[in-house]
Amino acid sequence: MSGLDQGKMQLSGRGVVCVRGGREVFSGLDFEAVAGEAVAVVGRNGSGKTSLLRLIAGLLIPAGGTIAIDGGDAELTLPEQCHYLGHRDALKPALSVAENLSFWADFLGGERFEAAKSLATVGLDHATHLPAAFLSAGQRRRLSLARLLTVRRPVWLLDEPTTALDVAGQDMFEGLMRDHLARGGLIIAATHAPLGIDSRELRIGGAA
Repeated sequence: MSGLDQGKMQLSGRGVVCVRGGREVFSGLDFEAVAGEAVAVVGRNGSGKTSLLRLIAGLLIPAGGTIAIDGGDAELTLPEQCHYLGHRDALKPALSVAENLSFWADFLGGERFEAAKSLATVGLDHATHLPAAFLSAGQRRRLSLARLLTVRRPVWLLDEPTTALDVAGQDMFEGLMRDHLARGGLIIAATHAPLGIDSRELRIGGAA
């Protein structure tokens, strides 16, 4: 795997305000993450963990404050440097495992890694021609993880990333996260459970 080589990349937010459906979810939020670091976003249900990830990914617009990346690729926007892995797997049921991964690789563009090797890494090389509709919940999550490997982006935004993974899958994913951080990437993960790797906690909404 080639290195990300992002140097002193830093993702930060200052005074971020999130409003959803006319309700203020959180306000005045400051955060930062640097290359090689994982941040675990924690808080009670409805505190805005998922909304924060979607704000960083450019899927929502902040009602106030700023979110910026320094030291990344100056020719790309922040969303273009992010992988957003939601708690639901974005797959097309009628397409095969290989076709789903190819679709996302073409859609996202950028630096690519061999899809077959990505599928082997997540343990789906035996199911490349199987329609996604036939996959178990754990297999669907593994296919979503393969997208993180096939298209190289330095920022991983993960929403409950270990959902549906068995113990072996969780161990595999912990290794993927460690490799990503070692290559100069950064991770921000919304989670109720331990990530299984060293991480700094960002709490939203007070005590859970």
